[in-house]
Amino acid sequence: MSNGGINLHATVIVAGHRGILFTGPSGSGKSALAFRCLAEASGHGRHAALVADDQVFLQIFERGVIATRPDSIAGLIELRQSAIVKVASQRRCLIDVAVQPVGPDAERLPPADLRFAPGHGIDLPLVVIPRDAVAPLAAIEAILATLAAPLATGSPQF
Repeated sequence: MSNGGINLHATVIVAGHRGILFTGPSGSGKSALAFRCLAEASGHGRHAALVADDQVFLQIFERGVIATRPDSIAGLIELRQSAIVKVASQRRCLIDVAVQPVGPDAERLPPADLRFAPGHGIDLPLVVIPRDAVAPLAAIEAILATLAAPLATGSPQF
């Protein structure tokens, strides 16, 4: 623990009003996927900001998990094999969901009840999406909507 929270290797953004934590091993595509979500949100006129790339502090409060960046990396995101670039940023946010980018060899349909629970009382819904998803933010939001609304039973009515 550091800075009063859990020090985690992850990337966190805010897109609209949703805090998104990207998790996975080094080189899995967290930063690239987060950057594409930022661009997608901005392209649709929504608020978009980086909280932290590569290192984030997580704290648990009554309302949920808060992510805070180290000041030394404010607004900086690494685009692997390209550069470290400056983007719009904010110091902290409430996390709504964890996202794990996966490659082409991943399970076709992972279980619907996946959770991100690294310990210390942190428990978030986990969404798994391809690291090369065409519209990653739209995919994340569609999956979250599916998880929030159970599938209707019975035959569709036409």
